[in-house]
Formats: sequence, structure tokens, C-alpha cells
Amino acid sequence: MTRSAAHFVTETSLQAVAGQRVRRDLWDAEAEAAMGHIELARWADAVVVAPATAHVIARLAAGLADDLLTTVCLATTAPLFLAPAMNRQMWEHRTVQRNLASLKDAGAVILGPGEGDQACGETGPGRMLEPAEIVAVLAGHLAQGPKPMDGLNVLLTAGPTREPIDPVRYISNHSSGKQGFALARAARDAGANVTLVSGPVGIETPAGIRRIDVTTAREMYAAVEAELPETDIFIGVAAVADYRPEEMQDQKIKKPGDSSDMWIGLRENPDILARAAEVCSCAIGFAAETHDTLRHARDKLARKGCAAIVLNDVSDEDIGFDSDRNAVTFIEPSGETVFPIDSKETVAEKLIDAIALLFRRRNNTTRGDLTRQA
Repeated sequence: MTRSAAHFVTETSLQAVAGQRVRRDLWDAEAEAAMGHIELARWADAVVVAPATAHVIARLAAGLADDLLTTVCLATTAPLFLAPAMNRQMWEHRTVQRNLASLKDAGAVILGPGEGDQACGETGPGRMLEPAEIVAVLAGHLAQGPKPMDGLNVLLTAGPTREPIDPVRYISNHSSGKQGFALARAARDAGANVTLVSGPVGIETPAGIRRIDVTTAREMYAAVEAELPETDIFIGVAAVADYRPEEMQDQKIKKPGDSSDMWIGLRENPDILARAAEVCSCAIGFAAETHDTLRHARDKLARKGCAAIVLNDVSDEDIGFDSDRNAVTFIEPSGETVFPIDSKETVAEKLIDAIALLFRRRNNTTRGDLTRQA
């Protein structure tokens, strides 16, 4: 504990829930007789600073060792994880960002922050990630042995796009973004460096994942195009609008007084998946179908030139839009693999394993070769 932490929770409370002695003083005579800060630094498999305030981030970036926390962080060879928590304007301040960049260069892993309501009454980035999310990231980092996507750069798209008609109306597709975000987390846990290009959804960015927010199909295309040169695997989960209005009206279109029909001209949007398949040797698409599902999905696989298609039968209400469950078919030119109904998190883990195996086959690598290749 730091001195500031003691203003929020007592040492006795933490000791009761942890079942361990709580350490807070660098000058604890009993502990320091055995060089306690060095003992702690060597004992730890990982050091997690949660919450990591702007002040402690600055002290760590400067290499200060003026209390037990900073001394342990400097003395340890274990991986250092920081879960920032501060006011949104403090988080966005260039000095804080410079300090974080310095710590990342030194090997620290930044967990979050999340977005939402803050104690100061404002809303925005700066909330500490939920403890369960921090634990999930730690579990992935500390897992023993090679991972299916170690060292690979994975680019995902998720959510819908919105094509504006006028200032208050738009064309879009159904998409909660849940499956795409679950796949991003699964790829991260499989060892990948994940970039997530997301349409407008109300889901917090998973820890350890770089996120790019877009609204329209053309914005998503541009974001993907910029990332493709460094991408090993592309996974297009987003429900991209195929068409957009020929032009957006500057003012709200009013309903005609004579109740006559209204016609809106549409223009085709650029094809993100087809472009990804041209550049990336392992481009995976999604097909949301309602009838003749397998035939339509195989047709899409051929037309787009991608490595595989994930078929999602959205006519089933139990696994349709906004559901937390899904069932998919992973379609390659050589055959299909069915993943039965399960949570979207479990389906994502199975798909990531299948995609990693497909990547290795297409690139003639073994699991142990992935890091060296990247």
C-alpha cells in the first residue's frame, strides 16, 4: 500500500480479504532486516500497480525509489503491469502520455484504462479496468508454454458501420460487436498483438488491445488499409453496410406534405474483406446468412478470395443479434468445421485456435516457429 491508498481502504481490511500481511513501509525495521523490498521483488511472478495514479506513473518513469512500491518496481525482474486510474483530462495530458510511453519502452504493460463515469462526476477515459479484466490479462501473460498466435499481428473489425442520410438518419446493419470483441480478447490471450477497428458500439476496449474507432464503411476501409502492411492475420467480423447514400443532406429531410414516396440513391461501399485478401495471406471473413446459408457462405469465400469464412446463421433467434451465445461453421476451401452453440467467448476461443492452425498450414510453420517468423 502507498500512503494515498490508506486514505481509501485500511490495512486491516486488505489483510482480512488477502489472508496475508500487508506491506506499506520501506522503513519497516523487521522486514528490512532481511532486505524486504528485494525479497518482495524477487518473489513476485508479476508486479501489478492497481490503481496506477498519474503521480506514481510519473515517479516510475523518472526511476524514483522513495517508497516501498517504487523500490520494488525498480528492483524486480518480473513483468510490470500498470492499471491507470485518474480524471479523464489528467489521462489525456501529454505529460502523462509521455511518462506512459517511457514505461512501455522499458517493458511495462499498460492495462486500460476503461471509459465511463468517474468519481469526479465526469465521464470519459481514465477508469481503472475491472479487477476481473485485469486478472484475465495477467492469466494470458503468465500462461506457460508457447501460445497459438505468439508474436503475430492480428487486425480485426467489429460492430456496425453507419452511413449518414442526413444529420439524424443513417443506414446501418444489425451488430452488437460482442462476437468481434470476444475474438479480439481471444486473439490477445493467444499471444497476438491485436488491433481492433470498431464501428459505433457500447463496449469498453479490452485491456492490451489497440482500438481504432470509426463510423462509416469508408472510414473503416481507410483504417484497415493503413494497418494491412503490418498484418499477419485479418479477421473481418464487422457488419459493414454494403451501400451508402449518394450524398448526405446538410439538413434533416422533411416528409413530403402530399405523402408521396421518397427515393434515396445508393452507391456501393469499398470492399474491405476483398482488399484485405489481396494484401494479407490469411484473411478471414464472416457471413451472416438467413437462408441457403452454406451455399451463400461458400460463394462469398470464392468471390472474396479469402482464406476462410465464418458462417453465422442469424435466422436462429437464440444466437442472433445481441445474443451472448453463438454457433458458427468455419469454412475453408477444403471443408467445414461446425462449432455448436456456446457462449461467444468460447466460440471465439475455438475460432482463434482454428485460425492459428490455418495460418501455420498456409505459411508452413510450426507453433514454435511463429515468434521467430514475426
